[in-house]
Amino acid sequence: MEKRISEEKAHVTAILKGLILTITSLLRNIFLGDKPTIQYPEEKRQYSERLRGVHILNKREDGSPKCVACYMCATVCPAECITIEAGESSDKSIEKYPVRFEIDMLRCVFCGLCVDACPEEAIIMSKEYECSFYSISDSVYKKEFLMNRPSLEKGELGYRPEINPNLRGKGGKFLPFSFFSKNKS
Repeated sequence: MEKRISEEKAHVTAILKGLILTITSLLRNIFLGDKPTIQYPEEKRQYSERLRGVHILNKREDGSPKCVACYMCATVCPAECITIEAGESSDKSIEKYPVRFEIDMLRCVFCGLCVDACPEEAIIMSKEYECSFYSISDSVYKKEFLMNRPSLEKGELGYRPEINPNLRGKGGKFLPFSFFSKNKS
């Protein structure tokens, strides 16, 4: 009997602590105006500089995509939302280029692995986090749409790999992994 009374006291104490916390929060929000709610269309939340937003496909100076259709981004993507179709390039310095480059935004999980995997830094992410569609076909972003993002012109770039200059060798190329295993001390 005594055990049951002590258990009930513990429950009542926990309930009272919860009620006190809730009432304190309510009164603080009413009288101090400390509201946690953001009125979304009028007010926008501040996000990190490295926000993983909508993708951007970088362009070369001549306007062609920087992508060399190596399929690394499509291979590493856990959601399998990237579709690439490669074509032979007439430019001898570029072996392949993407004839078709699509990202299905309904499947994308915005993990940023495609950005990390790209050896040419052709794909980056913007700070745009609002993407809505009227139809499912609008959710598949094509190459032309990805290359002409408004955030690219505004300079609102979000997540992109920060390359350590020590990882690059002569000519700006990445050093092979064998280089690092030999130089461990």
